[in-house]
Amino acid sequence: MSNRIAVVDDEPDIIHLVSIHLKKAGYGVDSFLNGSSLLKFLSRNTPDLVILDLMLPDIDGFEICRMMKNDTKYSSIPIIMLTAKGQERDKVTGLDLGADDYLTKPFSPKELIARINAVLRRTTTSKQMTLSIGNLSIDPERFEVMVEQKPVILTRVEFKILLLLVQNHGKVFSRERILNHLWGNEKTVIDRTVDVHIKNLRDKLGSAEDLIKNIRGVGYKLQA
Repeated sequence: MSNRIAVVDDEPDIIHLVSIHLKKAGYGVDSFLNGSSLLKFLSRNTPDLVILDLMLPDIDGFEICRMMKNDTKYSSIPIIMLTAKGQERDKVTGLDLGADDYLTKPFSPKELIARINAVLRRTTTSKQMTLSIGNLSIDPERFEVMVEQKPVILTRVEFKILLLLVQNHGKVFSRERILNHLWGNEKTVIDRTVDVHIKNLRDKLGSAEDLIKNIRGVGYKLQA
C-alpha cells in the first residue's frame, strides 16, 4: 500500500499541480481547500504526511500545525509547510511549532517530492529505532522515554537499566547481571543498589511501572 499524503491549499491550481506529481511518485492523495476540511478528515483518518499551506481562508496554517503537534492523536504525522510566506521569521515559527520541513512558493515539484521522500525516510527510521511495549516507548538514540506519549526524565543509570530490560523483553536478569551491564568489572556497589534504581525507575514510569516485574529470589524482567 502506498503512502497517503494530505494536501491543504486554498489554490485549486496548486492542489492540482502537487497531486499530479505525488501520484506520479506513487503516493495516494487526499486534497483540501481549507483547514476545517483537513481537521474533519484527520478525525477519521491518519495520513502519512501533510503538506500544509499557511494562508488558508478559515484557520491559519500555523494554528493547524500547533493543534496537530499538541494532540497525541496527530503529533506523529509529519508536516511540510508549502507557502508563499518566505520570510525567515515565518520559517523559524513553522519549524519551532514542529513542522518537519518548510518550502516556499514558487517551488519545484521535483524538490517537493525529494523533501517528502526525505521526511518519510527520517520518520520511518525514527519509528524503527523506537522500542515500544504497552504504553511505554524508548528511543535509544535520542535518550528519550515516553509513557502514554508523555516524556519521562530518567538518570543515565535508570535509562540503561530500562533499555536492557526492554531490549530483552520477557528475559529475567539477576541483580548481578544488571550490575555487570552497568559497571562491568569496575563495579564497587552492592546488589541492593539495583533495587534502589528499580524503585526509582518504577516511580518515574507511573502507569507503566507494572511492566517491570520482580521475580522473587532471581531478579527483574520487563513483561507486558
